[in-house]
Amino acid sequence: MARAIGALLFDTALGGCGIAWSEQGIVGVQLPEANPAQTQARLHRRHGLVPLGPPPPAVQHAVEGMVGLLSGKPVELSDVQLDLDGVPALHRRAYDIARSIRVGATLTYGDIAMRLGEPRLARAVGQAMARNPIPIIIPCHRVLAAGGRSGGFSGGAGVSTKLRLLAIEGAQPPGEPDLFSLPHSPDSLS
Repeated sequence: MARAIGALLFDTALGGCGIAWSEQGIVGVQLPEANPAQTQARLHRRHGLVPLGPPPPAVQHAVEGMVGLLSGKPVELSDVQLDLDGVPALHRRAYDIARSIRVGATLTYGDIAMRLGEPRLARAVGQAMARNPIPIIIPCHRVLAAGGRSGGFSGGAGVSTKLRLLAIEGAQPPGEPDLFSLPHSPDSLS
């Protein structure tokens, strides 16, 4: 794992988040815990007792992007520099594909496995997303299980956080009813 040199706690519409960085880029994002002290504690457990302080401009850009995205703005974060040193190659490849998913869109674990050229690796893709050290910037919440099911989510409050993130982004997971797919009865058309 890349060694963090700094960290920051910041507020979002989802709650208080944390971010850690190295000289090469972002090494971790912490989704909200029950309170800021718990968010900070988890950030420090994952990245060491790095000092909290003002971030460099590139990290501030990432923070502003996440704040915007979590408030419902269609912000793309694919230009944010990451430091994935120590992350397995398959995970990095899966994360690159996840980073290409537009705001409001989704793919399945199987879709990513197909794009990797390894259709049998859907489960491995799921494991990579579960170990994502940089949620939101690597939008693992946009990756679903087969049939549009939510699948798991290891950040925040689990699957409910994933569904909340998708709702903020206006994503309509496949298989979920929308206005045009709801059953209509003759009485409901009046």
